[in-house]
Amino acid sequence: MNRWKTLGLGAAMLLAAACGAASAGAPSDDGPLTLRLGFFPNLTHAPALIGINRNFFAASLDSKVTLETKTFNAGGDAVTAILSDSVDATFVGPNPTVNAFAQSHGQAIRVVAGATSGGALLVVKPSIKSPAELKGKKIADPQLGATQDVALRWYLKSQGLNADAAGGGDVSVVPQDSAQTLTAFKQGQIDGAWLPEPWASRLVIEGGAKVLVDERDLWPQGKFVTTNLIVRSDFLVAHPKRIKALLEGLYQSVAYLNSNGSESQTLINDAVGQITGKKLAAGVVSAAWSHLSFSVDPLASTLKASADHAHSVGLLPSTDLKG
Repeated sequence: MNRWKTLGLGAAMLLAAACGAASAGAPSDDGPLTLRLGFFPNLTHAPALIGINRNFFAASLDSKVTLETKTFNAGGDAVTAILSDSVDATFVGPNPTVNAFAQSHGQAIRVVAGATSGGALLVVKPSIKSPAELKGKKIADPQLGATQDVALRWYLKSQGLNADAAGGGDVSVVPQDSAQTLTAFKQGQIDGAWLPEPWASRLVIEGGAKVLVDERDLWPQGKFVTTNLIVRSDFLVAHPKRIKALLEGLYQSVAYLNSNGSESQTLINDAVGQITGKKLAAGVVSAAWSHLSFSVDPLASTLKASADHAHSVGLLPSTDLKG
């Protein structure tokens, strides 16, 4: 099977265009190179973690390429890094991707592959039985304008509830660090949170929360982009062969995740522990894993829908994602 077909037509055409641009006049893509790759120490970035720790990326790149990795805790930080030329490529969620595209007027970045779908949930106090009961409550998410923040605000709007960027409205939305959210929930300072894995499962297992909304239930076929791989446009044009090699490593990483579930969970937990200093409880990893799926398909239609949702809730100007 042609592996590049699984990337989706848009990403495959993007690589072809980049290769054409390089052959038409860009310097040779054969010299020494440092490829700076960003990712998050989250289960939703499992393809990145496996690609790094199983050496799928390094083995796919040629011997003249040095792979340098950088971790981020939020999409806004990753976007700042790629727009300031601090990284060449990064794994990141859909709304930061759209923000980077919009901020650069469609010039600075390109989506070259998907990585993860699913793994985002609204978890709440057990006393909250329905969306209507969210009125008057305080709900957290990781960062204003980030992927889960947009998803939460869009969902609230669909339920006839408003939430403004200042924390007012029918529901008070509180963007904050996910570790702080876990503590705040345990202490009764918030009523719930819309979070990516593993934080959603941690609130359930460690904090006694219950799942009110699994975001998969809000999308056709239960699929929506959670993590994409984006690349600086100038880097893609200058180094198309190296990006294609990086994608080969990503393909191998995703294939490994989908074929070795139990071993993958252990490896991912070890990797997260090495970065953050603390492993997750085994029960958290297995619970979170059931909410995730991995594919190199960028699920482009859901990326556009995410941009439309962000515009609808006032967090993004109308954005044409053609580029």
